[in-house]
Amino acid sequence: QVQLVESGGGSVQAGGSLRLICAISGEDMSELYMGWFRQAPGKEREAVASFPKYADSVKDRFTIIGDRAKKEIYLQMNKLKIEDTAMYYCAANRESSSRLWAGSGNYWGHGTQVTVSS
Repeated sequence: QVQLVESGGGSVQAGGSLRLICAISGEDMSELYMGWFRQAPGKEREAVASFPKYADSVKDRFTIIGDRAKKEIYLQMNKLKIEDTAMYYCAANRESSSRLWAGSGNYWGHGTQVTVSS
């Protein structure tokens, strides 16, 4: 069973940076398609980044990084905006990047909160 545990969230001022971490257990990373999603209050969960695709809203600001030796993936978030405030989730899919992005059959972590203030 794939287990995902996120950390690294917090509060930051607009323009600042955060690095989210997702620790993976129960499966070899090479067997999974990995990515990050987020859900803001009152909004649906949306895909943010996978290897190597990014949502338009975060392109050129966020970078997804993987470390197979540590069994972790990261989301480096720079130039944060107030609208980036959300719960961020790590996700994994056994089938494809397309299914991952569509949220179909994903394994999910419990999330880590990111709050960006002015």
